[in-house]
Amino acid sequence: MTSYFSLVLVWLDLAGVFFFAVSGSLLAARKQFDIIGSLLLASVVSLGGGVIRDIIINAGPPAAFTNPAYLAPPLLAAVLVYFLFSSVQRYTSLLILFDAGGLALFCITGTLKALSAGMNPVAAVLLGVTTAVGGGLLRDITANEVPQLFDPKDLYALPAFAGAALTMALSITGTFNAVTAGVVAAVVFAFRVTAWRRQWHVPLAVRGWHRLGLDTADGGRKD
Repeated sequence: MTSYFSLVLVWLDLAGVFFFAVSGSLLAARKQFDIIGSLLLASVVSLGGGVIRDIIINAGPPAAFTNPAYLAPPLLAAVLVYFLFSSVQRYTSLLILFDAGGLALFCITGTLKALSAGMNPVAAVLLGVTTAVGGGLLRDITANEVPQLFDPKDLYALPAFAGAALTMALSITGTFNAVTAGVVAAVVFAFRVTAWRRQWHVPLAVRGWHRLGLDTADGGRKD
């Protein structure tokens, strides 16, 4: 991995950290946590996926604990939400948008780091998805929310799978660059947000559960 590519990867990672951190602080504000709780939740969601990734690929101490730059985005997110949240009305929409941004970037960086560590393409895709959804899962569990990953009326993992698979294909064919990375991130972001707005979902675990009222729609999203 060239030094230039490594630098780009770090910046993509930091951008993903920031987007996820804002989603964590927004959820903390909605749950009426204090500023410390906001900072901690922002840190959990933004750094959790990367820590899991670095441990799995045996990359040594996770980047979140060796590079002080990774601590800045959660702090910035907590401060921004503290001062701006009172003027934010559609906070659920904002939370989804920032979460989608983090998801789009982390599925790329997770896959690339897995490939650079010598993992096979299938394992790299799986690790990319794990990196993307891991932080959000920890955030929702910590805040006592139903994890978006397991919401039957939403798609969360599928956009990450799509982004990780595209990243893997571009990387092994030698066509991954800044432009194609931007395209992949845009596709994942649009997929995630559109699925949320249109309430796309996959079939339930058992066919016919909708007859028991377990697949009823709520008629719209709450903001």
